[in-house]
Amino acid sequence: MVNTVETKIGKDVIESLTLGMYEDSRFIFREYIQNSADQIDKAVEDGIFTNLGEGKIEINIDATAKTISIFDNATGIESNKVQEILKNIAQSTKDRTKNKGFRGIGRLGGLAYCDKLIFETSLKGEEAKSILIWDSQKLKAIINNRATKEEATVVIDEVTDFQTEKESKDSHYFRVTMKGVSNTSLLDKEDVYQYLTMVAPVPYSKGFIFKRKISDKAEELDFKIDEYSISVNNDQVFKAYTTSIYEGDQGNKKKIDEIHDIELFEIRSSKNRLLAWGWHSISNFTKVIPSVNTARSLRLRKGNIQIGLDETLTKLFKEARGTKYFFGEIHTISPELIPNARRDYFLENSDLSEFEKLVRAKFEELHKLYYFSSNVRNQIKKIDDYNSFSKEFEEKSTLSGFTNIKEQREYLQKLELKKEIAEIASKELEKAQAKAISSSSSQQKVFEKVVGEKEPVIETLTISNNKGKPKYMTDDITSLSRKDRKLVSQIYAVIDNVLPKDIANILKEKIKEDLCK
Repeated sequence: MVNTVETKIGKDVIESLTLGMYEDSRFIFREYIQNSADQIDKAVEDGIFTNLGEGKIEINIDATAKTISIFDNATGIESNKVQEILKNIAQSTKDRTKNKGFRGIGRLGGLAYCDKLIFETSLKGEEAKSILIWDSQKLKAIINNRATKEEATVVIDEVTDFQTEKESKDSHYFRVTMKGVSNTSLLDKEDVYQYLTMVAPVPYSKGFIFKRKISDKAEELDFKIDEYSISVNNDQVFKAYTTSIYEGDQGNKKKIDEIHDIELFEIRSSKNRLLAWGWHSISNFTKVIPSVNTARSLRLRKGNIQIGLDETLTKLFKEARGTKYFFGEIHTISPELIPNARRDYFLENSDLSEFEKLVRAKFEELHKLYYFSSNVRNQIKKIDDYNSFSKEFEEKSTLSGFTNIKEQREYLQKLELKKEIAEIASKELEKAQAKAISSSSSQQKVFEKVVGEKEPVIETLTISNNKGKPKYMTDDITSLSRKDRKLVSQIYAVIDNVLPKDIANILKEKIKEDLCK
């Protein structure tokens, strides 16, 4: 059968690929950064740079002028190829198994958030600067006009303008400029900086003491962690990993835990093919890491650029909160783990299925790890609870005294119950220690840090006075008769029944003090 209808691609496809592609507006920084990173890689290959460190990616945000620029000093683009590369959509010639950006659509993402999108570039050796201007307002007006049905290529030609200017032949760069930015999130330089600390391919901060351990593992696997010099308004961006865990907010936070160590791991297929590798933090796992810690959650990365956001790997954990107990990264290696167009996950294929199965197994270990920590802390708490209560019992037995015989008996019953619980807890701690020694180094480290230098022991209760006879609060009120002391004891009992413990004790002591004068 012969096709008699000419195929056309309508203008709405431009909207789908630019104005409606992503949920988080900040993705545009990631898209432009990954394009710049690819060109810096090429600059190293071409001998323009001797290493990645000579490449620079500079982001400048001017909230007052509502302007954003992303600049790199990499290869630039040949003048006669600028329109072919920057006007055509989804015709990238990049290698998807090698390059960070390879679909040829991300560079147009800025159209959704500005009035004009300007590309400026110069290739070393050419005395020209090429300028391609996209009129975003005009583009939106054409797309929103439902009375016309222009083809996508016609619309692109109508909303773009190409110019050239004189430039030094030694210049080599690429600059994206967004003018008339209306999105407040994109103009918030602090928020953009924080976003990039986890998304961008940047180095670990100097204060993150485990970075050497990570780089040694990468070297062992012959894996290169691509790191680039990226700045926001002249402030260089580093990954936000720290060795401290905080709660509160940025203006008022306090330390609640710390990273004692990290564990490195490999994700290998059934045929021992390395699909990915990574690391996770080891702490006391006292609670889910609060959101004030920018780096919380296990992050998925490809080419050292984050895939999705902090929730991406949640679906592979036994419980949704699981990844939030950790800092950590999974660096994917397999060329078949290919980011999708939105770069929020990978394309479906056999490698992805095996990767997910193996990661789920690893996450099951991590699930057990923070529950192991919780169990150890609970057993310690039971022993500490008994020791604390036994001290309170001893103090009442020898110093302050019980309200009456009823309270004394209740204390004895509670003491016996808490001791029984503490003895069981002590045995559970022994089991946990044996399990840690036999199962995993991570559990050993957690046990050692949670328990501390001195393992909790059940303290021996000693009551040294009164020949073992219980002491009552009324014993010290010698000015009253036995009958009156009994009445006071009854008043104490009423006070205990109607008031909170702390307030009741204060009131009883005050009565005792007044009666003893």
